[in-house]
Amino acid sequence: MAKFYEQLNDSLRQFIAAQQMFFTATAPSKGRINLSPKGMDTFRCIDNRTVAYLDVTGSGNETAAHLQENGRMTMMFCSFDRDPLILRLYGEGRVIFPRDEEWQDLYPLFEKLPGERQIMVLAIESVQTSCGYGVPLYEFKGERPTLKAWAQKKGETGITQYWEKKNKTSIDGLPTNILS
Repeated sequence: MAKFYEQLNDSLRQFIAAQQMFFTATAPSKGRINLSPKGMDTFRCIDNRTVAYLDVTGSGNETAAHLQENGRMTMMFCSFDRDPLILRLYGEGRVIFPRDEEWQDLYPLFEKLPGERQIMVLAIESVQTSCGYGVPLYEFKGERPTLKAWAQKKGETGITQYWEKKNKTSIDGLPTNILS
């Protein structure tokens, strides 16, 4: 049932574009695995071997810490409509901060969002599809406004203070370099 590809193709890129949510998974060499759902219009296919998403401030910053430690990352897209499919992207991820030169090239691909903190880039090593027959049907009703409203209320200074308190290290104590 599973099929592997070396890179994305037009059909898989169209599937990604139709999804309202995706998941990221990373893990340090020692410590907790992090699996995060992502929403909003934050994901972009750069080319058939490179994808990226604009990461916004959250309760933790595990992905940034893990990618800087070892780069391992999996992304998953899952169809919740009548046409079942699961798509996994495996590869090496890295973090691009606003202070990095590459930010200037990537950031214009995204809509500005309150609380944005970094861009996660994945160099795809392999792509896998599987049936998704066991995934239930769900209907997308819309985005939650909560995160955007929270970040707007905090403002830039409040977000930076939040990063200082909650986003400088992972739950396993690894540095995220968000404020370096």
